[in-house]
Amino acid sequence: MAMLFDGVLLSMFNKNCEIESAFETPLRLEVDQSQERCYVKVTNGDTVAASFSVHENLECSRVGEVGYLFTVHDKSLMVKFATESDFTKFHKVIFSFKNRSKTSPSIFTERTDESSASQYFQFYGYLSQQQNMMQDYIRTSTYQAAMHANLSDFNNKVVLDVGAGSAILSFFAVQAGARKVYAVEASSIAQHAEQLVHANKLSGKIRCIAGKIEEIELPEKVDVIISEPMGYMLFNERMLETYLHAKKWLKPGGRMFPSLGDLHIAPFTDEALYMEQFNKANFWYQQSFHGVDLSSLRVNAIKEYFRQPIVDTFDIRTCLARSVKHSVDFQTASETDLHEIDVPLDYVATGTGHVHGLAFWFDVAFVGSE
Repeated sequence: MAMLFDGVLLSMFNKNCEIESAFETPLRLEVDQSQERCYVKVTNGDTVAASFSVHENLECSRVGEVGYLFTVHDKSLMVKFATESDFTKFHKVIFSFKNRSKTSPSIFTERTDESSASQYFQFYGYLSQQQNMMQDYIRTSTYQAAMHANLSDFNNKVVLDVGAGSAILSFFAVQAGARKVYAVEASSIAQHAEQLVHANKLSGKIRCIAGKIEEIELPEKVDVIISEPMGYMLFNERMLETYLHAKKWLKPGGRMFPSLGDLHIAPFTDEALYMEQFNKANFWYQQSFHGVDLSSLRVNAIKEYFRQPIVDTFDIRTCLARSVKHSVDFQTASETDLHEIDVPLDYVATGTGHVHGLAFWFDVAFVGSE
């Protein structure tokens, strides 16, 4: 059910309470509500000025008799309605949905710390972060090649893009022949994705939905689910659980792209890397830092540095044994399979040297009809 409000004025404030932008011409506000989802979008013609999902933790407050203030990530949005009647209708929708959400938290809310989720979505809401991922040529071109190599899986099919970000994978799906793509994105980058879709004249094929896959509703089941859910060591950030949760929208026999994930773990030796990490703690070896002896904390500092993973490339020749492989079939696995991961490690050394740590890397496969 959608509600439309015309003659709306919108002002946007940054985190320092400075006006970032203000629309002097009246806009249209649309509220798209279902049992599981409430999505607010403010548009100026074909341009999306602002969009966000309503949830139990959304910070909002009425202002006077016709205004509403929302805090979405690092921005605050002031919405002023044309009439008190419009404001009252809007307030009832927001109030009832937020109260409903409080009595029935989503799976995402139950398993995710609120502050961690806020930081996560703020991070991925930056265009600069989307640019970093898109400029990873191997990652981006591999996804495009996988879809273009399996045209029969996409031609005239309905596709769900989970954690769509800039919606680049949604564009690839359309290039491969998809009839409809639902691009679901929970961070504020969703409004930029919708702007890209409009600019590329694909609004009839790609529908951007701002919200979490655990909380939104789709109008239909899909034939294919696409996503880039892998984190460091495959499982970091827990996006894989969201990817698997999305299968509730997948038709029987539908496909997952990617389809399989293999995590490899092997002991490695690297004296130079070890010393580099060890020397980072030398700051705490000082016995007269502005007259203060810091050396009592050096051992603690060393332990802290060695507890942190190092994200970098490495030479496979530093591995001292064949890797242990832990596989996940995204086509058949459920999200609960990832709540506890047990990987027994048993190695037969193929070389000599000090074991300085464990090296992790992963592969994913796109298994299509072709």
